[in-house]
Amino acid sequence: MEIYPSLVTLIALSVYFLITLNVGRARFKYQVPPPATTGDPNFERALRVQQNTLEQMIFFLPLLWLFCFYIDPIWGSGIGGFWILGRILYAVGYYQAADKRGVGFAISSLSSLILLIGSLVGIILFFIQ
Repeated sequence: MEIYPSLVTLIALSVYFLITLNVGRARFKYQVPPPATTGDPNFERALRVQQNTLEQMIFFLPLLWLFCFYIDPIWGSGIGGFWILGRILYAVGYYQAADKRGVGFAISSLSSLILLIGSLVGIILFFIQ
């Protein structure tokens, strides 16, 4: 059943790749040459989406795999799918305005929290069985 978390991992990385490409497009569009990280607010929002998604992926990906290993790959992959949806909503909202990022952030954060708690419970149950 590793195919499901593998697919979720591939989709999450693909979304991150597209978000990263968006930063390059924003650099060009708003004329913010590297290595600058400030400039037009639209560029800065695109950069924050990319940076925050990277920060969240470091937390999400290990939790996805731990949950899938210790609890269930189908459930873990479904929760991972919600995390991806949350990151997409986060990006779309944040690209428009900083105050529109909340729903996406909440969905992805809640998904990560569920994966964290589930992984912890799964590992504890493994040791007490």
